[in-house]
Amino acid sequence: MFDSLVESGSHKEDIARKGSFFLGAAAIYVVILVGLAVLSVWAYNSSLPDESLELTTMVAPVPVQQQQEQQQQKQEQPKQQEQQQVATRTELVASSLDPTKVPEHVSAVASKVPPVPPGGAVIGHSNTDVSGPAGPIGPPGPGTGVGVNTGPAPVIKDTEPEPPPPTPTPRPKPTAPISQGVLNGKAISKPQPPYPPIAKAARASGTVVVAIIVDESGRVTSAHATSGHPLLQQAAVQAAYQARFTPTLLSGQPVKVSGFITYNFVLQ
Repeated sequence: MFDSLVESGSHKEDIARKGSFFLGAAAIYVVILVGLAVLSVWAYNSSLPDESLELTTMVAPVPVQQQQEQQQQKQEQPKQQEQQQVATRTELVASSLDPTKVPEHVSAVASKVPPVPPGGAVIGHSNTDVSGPAGPIGPPGPGTGVGVNTGPAPVIKDTEPEPPPPTPTPRPKPTAPISQGVLNGKAISKPQPPYPPIAKAARASGTVVVAIIVDESGRVTSAHATSGHPLLQQAAVQAAYQARFTPTLLSGQPVKVSGFITYNFVLQ
C-alpha cells in the first residue's frame, strides 16, 4: 500500500509566484482605471465653453446732465438778479411829486403807466418795480397815480360810437286756418270718388262728409271723414285729396282755410 504513495514537496514558491502575479495585475488595472477617469474628466472640461467667473460690478453712471443743469441754473440766477435790479416801464413818466419836473402836456386823464421810481427805470415790455437786490415785483406805491408825462403826449382820437346791430325782422307767425264751412262751391276741380266694389256688394250708399284743410295755393293738405258709411269713407277721403279750390284772400293775402266737402254715393 505504501508503494503507491507520492511524496509531495513544498508549495511556498508556487504560492509566492502566483501572489506576485496577482498583485502586479491588480496594480496595472488600477493604473489603467485611474488614467481613464482622468482622461474622461479632461475631455468633458475641454468641451465646455470658456466662461469667465469674474464678478462684474454694475456702477450707475454719473448724472452729468443733472450737474450741468444745476450749474446752468446757478449761472442764470445772478443774471436774473441783475435784471431785477432795474425797474421797467413801457413809457417813462416822471413822478408828480418832483417839483423840478415840469409837465410838457397837461391832461385831465390819469396816466395808466406808473411814474419812474427814484432808482430809475428802463424801457421794457411791462411795468415792473423792484424791492431790494432781487425782491419781488410789487404794485406802485402811494402818490403815483397821476404823473408827469416826459415823453410825447398821447393822441386822443374821437371815436364814433358803433351803430347798433340791425333789428332782426320778425318772422310771421303761422296763423290757424279760417273756418269756411262747406267748400263745395269753391272747388275748381272735384273728382268723383269711385264706388268701392265691397260697398256695392253690401248695398252701402249715402252721403260722406269729409273735413279738409286747404293751403294758400288751394291744395288740400289734410282730409278725414266725419260721417257716412264706413265702406265709403276711404274712397271719399282719397277723392278729397285730389280736389283743388280757389285760394282764399284775407286783406289781399292768401290764407289757409278749413271746411267740409260732401260726396253722394248712389246705387244704380
